[in-house]
Amino acid sequence: MNLRRWLTPGIGIKRWLVVVFAGLLLLSVAFAHFLRQITRDFEPSGLVGSFLDLLTLQFLPYEFRGLIAGSVGVALVVFGAYRTMNVLTGPLRAPDPDQPLVELIYQKRFLARGPRIVAIGGGTGLATLLRGLKEHTSNLTAIVTVADDGGSSGVLREELGIPAVGDIRNCIAALADAEPLMSEVLQYRFPENPGGATQGLAGHALGNLLIAAMTAVEGGDFEDGIRLMNRILAVRGQVLPVSPTPLTLHARLADGSLVDGQSHIMRTSGIDRVWITPEDVRASEDALVAIAEADLVVLGPGSLFTSLLPSLLIPAIRNAVQNSAAPRIFVCNVATQEGETTGFDLAAHVEALVAHTSPALVDIVLANNHPGSPGTVPGGMVSDETRPEGVRLRWPPSFAPVPRLILDDIVDARDAHHHDPVRLAAAIIGALDGEVGIRRRTASRTA
Repeated sequence: MNLRRWLTPGIGIKRWLVVVFAGLLLLSVAFAHFLRQITRDFEPSGLVGSFLDLLTLQFLPYEFRGLIAGSVGVALVVFGAYRTMNVLTGPLRAPDPDQPLVELIYQKRFLARGPRIVAIGGGTGLATLLRGLKEHTSNLTAIVTVADDGGSSGVLREELGIPAVGDIRNCIAALADAEPLMSEVLQYRFPENPGGATQGLAGHALGNLLIAAMTAVEGGDFEDGIRLMNRILAVRGQVLPVSPTPLTLHARLADGSLVDGQSHIMRTSGIDRVWITPEDVRASEDALVAIAEADLVVLGPGSLFTSLLPSLLIPAIRNAVQNSAAPRIFVCNVATQEGETTGFDLAAHVEALVAHTSPALVDIVLANNHPGSPGTVPGGMVSDETRPEGVRLRWPPSFAPVPRLILDDIVDARDAHHHDPVRLAAAIIGALDGEVGIRRRTASRTA
C-alpha cells in the first residue's frame, strides 16, 4: 500500500526517482569502464585474484552476475533514499508522528494545488466552514470581523485597546494542523474563582490571551500579532482581521430605537439597519490582496447582522468583493437565530445582505434543503423551545439581478442549528466547479 501511494500521480516523486536512477546507471557504467581499463593488462593471482573473483561473482554463471548485482544495488538505493527522506522530513511529522511520510507529502502537495478561497464572516459559522474547506485546499484566507464587544474579547478590547479576538481564535483553531488538540488548548477558559467574581484570568480563553500576547510581542501591531499566531500554530492557510481597528456595531430597529454594541444587537429582534463606527476605518491590506487574487469568495455562514455584515460595511472590503473577478457565493444559515433573524426566510436573508451592500455583490446563493435533527436539552430530551426554525426556502428575492440558487443537504445531522463542515465544503467546491464551467461556456459562445 505504501509503495503504491509513493507512485500515485501528482505526488511528484516518480520523475526524480527516474533522474536519480539514470544518474546511478551512468555512474555504474563509468565505474565498469574504469575498472576494465585498469585491469586490462593486469592478471591477479593468489589472494588478490581470489578476492577479485569473489567480488565480481566469477563463481556464478555469467548471465546471473549482472542480475544479482543490479538487484542488490536497487535495494540499497531504495533503502538509503527512504531512510534519508525519513531523517530530513521527520520534523514535518511533528503534529502526528504516526502519520506515514508518503501521506503527509501527498496531502501537502494536493492541498497546495487547491483553489484560492477567501471566506468572510465570523462566529462559529466561519470556523465550521474552514474545517471543511481545509481538506480541499491550503490556499485559504479567513477574513474575520472584529466587532465583538462581549465576554473575554470585550474585556481585552476594553483593557488593552485591541480589536476583538474571539472569532479570530476560533478560525485559527479550525485551521490548525493539529486541530482537535489545538482547539481544546485555544478554547480553554480559565474558571471563575469560588466567590464567583470574574477577576484576573477568570473567564478568559487561553487563545485570546495568546493573541493579546503576540500583539504585545510585535510592538502593539495587531496584524503582525495575528501573522505570528498563524506561523506558530502552522495554520492551513491564513487568518486575517478585517481591520486592525476595533469596530463598534450599531443598529436601528423597526420601531426607530437604536442599539449599540454587537453583544446587545445579537439578542435584539426587528433589526432594520446596521452600521459601524468609525466610518473611515482602514481595511487590512492583506485582506484586500487576498480578495483580489481569489478564485472564490465565500460570504458566511454566520450571524447575518453581527458576524458577516460588519466586515462588508467597511467600504474597501465591500468594493474589493464587488470588483472581484472570482465567483461570490453567499452561504445562508440553515436555521434562524432567535432575535437577530427571527422569522427570516431565504429571500429575506439575501435581501438584508443586498440592502446593506449591493445587488451585484452575490453571484450564487447556497442554502440547505434538508431538515436536520431537532434540538436537545442537556438531559437529551427534545424540547419545543429548543427546536430550531429551519430557514424557509422562499425564492426569488425582490431585487435584480437574481443570484443563481443552489440547494443541497448541508445541515449537520446531529445539530440542526449548524452546517456539516464536510457537506458544506463539498457543496462549495461543487458550486465553484459549476460556476467555472458556466463562465467557460459563456466565454466560448461570446467568442
